[in-house]
This record gives sequence, C-alpha cells and structure tokens, in this order.
Amino acid sequence: MTAQREWFEKDYYAVLGVAQNASAKDITKAYRKLARQYHPDANPNNASAEERFKEISAAYDVLGDEARRREYDEVRRLGPGAFGGPGNGSFRFDMGDMAGAGGLGDLLGQMFGGGRRAGAGVGPQRGSDLEASLTIDFVDAARGLTTSLHITSEAVCSTCNGSGARSGTSPVRCSQCGGRGVADMNQGGFAFSVPCSQCSGRGTKIEHPCGTCRGTGVEMRNREVNVRVPAGIDDGSRIRIKGRGAPGRNGGPPGDLFVVCRVNPHPVFSRDGRNLLVRVPVSFASAALGADVPVPTLEGDTVMLRLRAGTQPGSRHRVRGRGIVTSKTQGDLIVTVDVVVPTSLTEQQREALLAFAQTQDGNGSHAHVQYGKEETV
Repeated sequence: MTAQREWFEKDYYAVLGVAQNASAKDITKAYRKLARQYHPDANPNNASAEERFKEISAAYDVLGDEARRREYDEVRRLGPGAFGGPGNGSFRFDMGDMAGAGGLGDLLGQMFGGGRRAGAGVGPQRGSDLEASLTIDFVDAARGLTTSLHITSEAVCSTCNGSGARSGTSPVRCSQCGGRGVADMNQGGFAFSVPCSQCSGRGTKIEHPCGTCRGTGVEMRNREVNVRVPAGIDDGSRIRIKGRGAPGRNGGPPGDLFVVCRVNPHPVFSRDGRNLLVRVPVSFASAALGADVPVPTLEGDTVMLRLRAGTQPGSRHRVRGRGIVTSKTQGDLIVTVDVVVPTSLTEQQREALLAFAQTQDGNGSHAHVQYGKEETV
C-alpha cells in the first residue's frame, strides 16, 4: 500500500520538471541535468541537495523505465479510490480510463493471479542511449579518421564497480519482498503486484552505501571515447558506438552512444553526395578560344581541364574519380566555369575589344534605347 500511496502523493513528472507526455529522451535529459546540479559530489555537506538528489533519482527510477512508467501512469489515473480509500473496501476502476491501446490488457494481466509482470521490477534494465556532437574538418570528413571524444556522462562507479555498496560490503536481499522486487496486494477479488517500497523493485538493499555514488552504482565523470569516422560522412550523420552509453541497472547491458557529426565548410569545395563541387575562374579569352585550365583537388594537387572554344559561363565539367572516394563508392569532381569580366582595361586592350565588337556589330554602334539599373541577383 505504501508504494501506491507514494505514487499518488508524488508527481514524478513535476520532480523532473517535464510534461506528462514527455518523451523518454526528454525525461533522461532532464534527469541528467538535475543530477549534475544536485549530485552530492557537487554539493558537499549540503543535506538539502542530497535529499533533492535522492528525490530526482527515485523519480527517474520510475519514469526512466518504460514498464514502471506505464504502471505509474495507470495507478495515478485510477485515483486513490482504487486502493480502498475511506468508506470503500473494493477495487474501483473506470473502463473508459483504460480504453487506450494496451491499457486494459496490461492492467488486468497484473491484477488477476498476481500478474504476468510480477517480477518486472527485478530484471536487468538496459542503460539509456547517449548522444554527443563531434565537429570535424571538411577534409577529415571526406577521408575519414579516428579521433577521441571527451564527454561527461553517467558511468559505472569507479569505487564500487557499480554495486552501490561500500568497499568490503555487498548488497543484501530485501527482507520485505524476499528478493522478488515486488509486493502482492489483494483488494477484494483482485490482486496487484507492485514494486517493493523498501527496495524500489531491485530485490536487494544496500545497507552501507558507497561514498562515491551514494548507493546508485553510477557516477558522473569525464570519459574519453574513441570514434572512427568513416570516409565520406555527411554533415549531420550519426555514428553508433555500441555499449558506450549509460550503464545498465540490475546487471543490464549499457546503452549505446550516438555521435552526431558536424562538418565545417571548406573555403573552396562543397559537396553533392559523393561528388565534389568547385568553381574555377576563367578569362574571357580562354573561354572563347579554348584553353587548358588548372583545377584544384581535395588532395592538394591540380588536374588540367581542357576547355573547348566557346565555353559558356556557368557550364559544368566532370573530372572522373577525383571526388570523395570510399571503400564502396567513387565520386567525381564537378567543375563550374566562372568567366571573369575585367574591371579595368589598358588602352591597347580597349582598342582590341572595340575592333572585336565592330566585327560582331558590323558598324561598331553601341547605342542603347534604355539603360536599366544594375542589380545583384
């Protein structure tokens, strides 16, 4: 009865400062932020901070586990009358409250015959997935690299190796639930199996908590994780590193670490999938007469691009195999021609252009009916 009363009296969503429909990711994010703020190591000799940390941990123990969160929500929806409030010795529930997908089946599965989830609080729980950001250069993203990522996150306590117990001691079996992690409650013809109020569903109790983690088995600390970035990775891509997330509970496996790659732009090149894009300035004479133009590559050397006579501004030309190369694909280098118009001319150059214009116009006339205002598009 105590555990249910506690669930009614304490709004764990309010404790973590999240909405009731918050996602699992938002709940974990809120917990980590508060845990760092109120952790006893960050607040030595501060009893109120330690109590707040315990309250936050208790809230996350319930909301951070999908099954326990569902049970918590169902119990709170039913109201205090569901547990034999004053003047009410029977179980009362509203069928409409349980009409949601899975609600009635899950609840009745626990009510009758002790429930199929009777030992749910004891089993191993997988650790949460973590996410970190890694910023790399354009060239490193194209070629691939192995680097180190420094993160601050939950990790197995380095003092007690995750047991939560002080050195030389061990967790003991909970005397109230006999190590089952759950307590059976009978209400008339119905039976509930709920997490044990003494051990919070773990099945064990820590009589002498570890001084580093205060019995939680985890601590916040700096970690260094090696990250292998594959060649050709795009900006915003996620790399999964298995088993490097938050530690599991009750012997469960750790979560995974997802690294979001942020690629800095390059001053010369850009990308279109596996193709590299580059713009090359070309003189009017080279575009008109044709020429061999040097084009830079990502490797640092140059390739010669042969332009035909009459090459037009903005035309695109392909240099095969000089784009982003991975073990599976090979991109190309796409060259866009920018014809450069000179901003100043010598007298000789001006005379030559006038002579060229006369051969095009016939009489060299350059009169215009109307002048438009120059604008940059």
